[in-house]
Amino acid sequence: MAKLRVHNIAISLDGYIAGPNQGPENPLGEGGLRLHDWVWATRYAHQMDGADTGETGVDNDFLVAGDAGIGATIMGRNMFGPIRGPWADHEWQGWWGDNPPYHHDTFVMTHHTRPSLPMTGGTTFHFVNETPEEVLRQAFKAADGQDARLAGGSSAIRQFLRAGLVDEMHLAVVPILLGAGERLYDDLGTLPGYQISSVVHSPAVTHVTFTKTA
Repeated sequence: MAKLRVHNIAISLDGYIAGPNQGPENPLGEGGLRLHDWVWATRYAHQMDGADTGETGVDNDFLVAGDAGIGATIMGRNMFGPIRGPWADHEWQGWWGDNPPYHHDTFVMTHHTRPSLPMTGGTTFHFVNETPEEVLRQAFKAADGQDARLAGGSSAIRQFLRAGLVDEMHLAVVPILLGAGERLYDDLGTLPGYQISSVVHSPAVTHVTFTKTA
């Protein structure tokens, strides 16, 4: 049975997955890039840039696993870009250039829809104003038997967690404090129905995986 999976979400010790004051010059907020230092060091990240260098090991393995068996992606509008409110035009096409890294149907949750946006490499962004349940239904249909990935940001992940729709969630806990920004753990209560299924340490981060129990 297909699952909804969250992978490789880098989170600070105080629970932030992005810093404050996000914008075109700071896609991950002030200080937020530090959350991803462990990613840039891996061979997987270097291969995405066309180089066969970088480190193998635990961190690299988690990055590779996060893409395995994924047929569709869901994200919040804040992850797609810095523009808020109604779209003035359709010039913004995401942070990733002409060839985004998804290579399949990607559903952007937004109150302001726009036409679907096909990109080089097989990614098509669909802008949907639906409940998490309906967005997940569309993602599963597009994934055609494979799993769907919930890519972020914090608000989108919280919506799906509160609805009990996430089957697996992997967080990479980075030993830094951001102090402000986009916090993952707000308004989640005690998260009934989820348990920690594994904790794996690397020299850079601690990988914590949650799985759904009910």
